[in-house]
Amino acid sequence: MNYQETLNWLFAQLPMYQRVGGIAYKKDLSNTILLANHLGKPHHNFKSIHIAGTNGKGSVSHMLASVLQEAGYTVGLYTSPHLKDFRERIKINGKMIPKKKVSSFIAEHKRFFEEHSLSFFEMTVGLAFEFFSEEKVDVAVVEVGMGGRLDSTNIITPLLSVITNIGKDHTAFLGTTYAEIATEKGGIIKPGIPVVVGEVIPETKTIFESISKNNNAELYYAESVQTKEYLSDLKGNYQIKNKKTVVASLGVLKQKKIFNISEKHIKKGLLNVVKNTGLLGRWQELRNKPKVICDTAHNKEGLSFVLNQITEQKFNKLHIVLGVVSDKDISNILPLFPKEASYYFCKPEIPRGLDAGQLRNEAQKFGLKGKIYNSVKEAFENALENASTDDLIFIGGSTFVVAEII
Repeated sequence: MNYQETLNWLFAQLPMYQRVGGIAYKKDLSNTILLANHLGKPHHNFKSIHIAGTNGKGSVSHMLASVLQEAGYTVGLYTSPHLKDFRERIKINGKMIPKKKVSSFIAEHKRFFEEHSLSFFEMTVGLAFEFFSEEKVDVAVVEVGMGGRLDSTNIITPLLSVITNIGKDHTAFLGTTYAEIATEKGGIIKPGIPVVVGEVIPETKTIFESISKNNNAELYYAESVQTKEYLSDLKGNYQIKNKKTVVASLGVLKQKKIFNISEKHIKKGLLNVVKNTGLLGRWQELRNKPKVICDTAHNKEGLSFVLNQITEQKFNKLHIVLGVVSDKDISNILPLFPKEASYYFCKPEIPRGLDAGQLRNEAQKFGLKGKIYNSVKEAFENALENASTDDLIFIGGSTFVVAEII
């Protein structure tokens, strides 16, 4: 199979949580362990840093990778989901995995994948770990897909575990309370491995302290660590907390004398995240006059930050291109949106996308008014037509809405 045929097989043959939801979620690591053994345990051949959390784990992963790259290390980066290109998920020093490697990996192991009904995510993790092993990375920054305890990435024994925060997302799988979700994400905490927690609330603090104590793992709270203020090319207000988590994490790595990281590396790394890693969709300004901003925030905690930042912008009228996925509790997020904006309701082009008409009907209950469009592209084009040069257009509600525009 060529690269495109390989991708078609990957997406069509096997369920992928980001596209189809619950049927892709496996509450077991046995398949991942089986695959790792089949591949010769590649995850044992490189150092790693493991990142979990409800919001910010992608940004934190990219920031850490950028700083480590500035320090001269060869850095693997595994994240999900991708926005435009599957290969965004697997990078070394900001360069995406070659198409040939994706095709050859699937071709070589296809029979094994089919025999054991491996999921899209399990195969992708196996591909990333084999690639990082073959390329002899100095360290891999590995972002959890969902949760932590039962996530396919959780077969690594990292140098450091990082949990950014806990919010109510993916509650069908991770639990409905902060304590339950913290228990799942706290599952990445390993015996004797230090852990940095970005944000805590009383319900999660006791969980993290209990898991860390049971694992004899040193626990650090980023909020209580004195850190400098650093400038970054990531402009979302929510990045202030993410930067603090990153700097606290780097402090632990320096304290343990694991990496040689200077002040200059931190400054340059945080200023050049997009350039070094290719991160997309975080408070990203797509054009000016009218100003167009997109952001992948898709749950209550993330959208609260983004929508607050919108209120700080100068504009005449606000236009919002909005789409969500069907398993999202939209009664949680719709009250956050401003009633005075004009809405362009759309459905992201994935099976899991929520019908635009259904979204509008729900939005109307919260005083949000607008029209239905057949696609994200059509919604955005209409927003551009209706907006004057001093207006603001925001595109969001789902990673997949942003992916169709950038």
